[in-house]
Amino acid sequence: MPRQKKPSSYSLRYLLGISLALSLFVFLLPVLTVRGEAVLTPKGDTTTPTSPNEFLAIPTSARDKGRVVKLLMPDGTISELSMEEYLLGVVSAEMPASFELEALKAQACAARTYTVRKQSFETAQHPDADVCTDIGCCQAYLSPSDAAQRWGSSAESYTQKIQQAVAETDGLGVLYNGSPIQAVFFSSAPGYTVDAVEVWGNQVEYLQSVESPEGDEVPNFRSTVTLSADEVKSLILNTYANANLTGDPSTWFGSPVTNQGGTVSSILVGGVTLTGNQIRTLFQLRSACFLVSWDGTSFTFSVTGYGHGVGMSQYGANTMAQSGSTYDEILTWYYTNTQVDFLW
Repeated sequence: MPRQKKPSSYSLRYLLGISLALSLFVFLLPVLTVRGEAVLTPKGDTTTPTSPNEFLAIPTSARDKGRVVKLLMPDGTISELSMEEYLLGVVSAEMPASFELEALKAQACAARTYTVRKQSFETAQHPDADVCTDIGCCQAYLSPSDAAQRWGSSAESYTQKIQQAVAETDGLGVLYNGSPIQAVFFSSAPGYTVDAVEVWGNQVEYLQSVESPEGDEVPNFRSTVTLSADEVKSLILNTYANANLTGDPSTWFGSPVTNQGGTVSSILVGGVTLTGNQIRTLFQLRSACFLVSWDGTSFTFSVTGYGHGVGMSQYGANTMAQSGSTYDEILTWYYTNTQVDFLW
């Protein structure tokens, strides 16, 4: 038999090179196939997604950062903030930062929608600004430093939580027939929210009474206001001079007409029919869900809930979030027949 030749040193080097190259290729294959892609990214354009459901990760707030809000400050100056900066201040002021993230996201969407709608109409109180910090006119607002002072040792974690709530809803709001709604909200409801027509006299299709799940776990959910007969008479006659408040004070108030949640729709006072909201304002009650009693010396108003009662209940939103509801489910529950989508 002929002797086999030993492989040359060149052939050995060649074979080793091929083996090493194949090994490196197999090792690097997973990296090469995903190079330059994040593990979690939007399906489409990373800055201008076309649907809120396209997000697979926390957005970058590109939409909010690109929209300017003119804010009238308490000192009379006007600050130009990005929508992101403004919403961080509104959510910090309007809802407890200890609330569930989904509730804070619902609040961010409601506040963003409210702001965009305000930008569409000139407000007589501040024609040169979109919004102000007066809650009687617009929304509450806290600067970052004021919010940090309020939160104390929790400032860092609460700030991050609210930043997340705003970022994860970047540009999103509540629409009815394609237009931003009047996204009003309040603190807590006595079992049901209130139709807008009961409070402001105008029927609004998406501001209807709905069940709200909060209860006695809410701080000051039940409160009382006690007034003397002279105080009640003075307050009523100063505003409603034609009311007849003579005779026994026990006869001044008639039986209230209430809705299914117990909120007073109307009540006869000295022969004048007033709404529950008018009574609430007149006697500075926490809500229009009240019972009034006379003990021979003074009137006591026993009140449940806090706020005007129309739109989204903040404590109700938090209770829903605790039960597993998402922010869009919360919003479309409180704002009837609406959709959550991009506002611009």
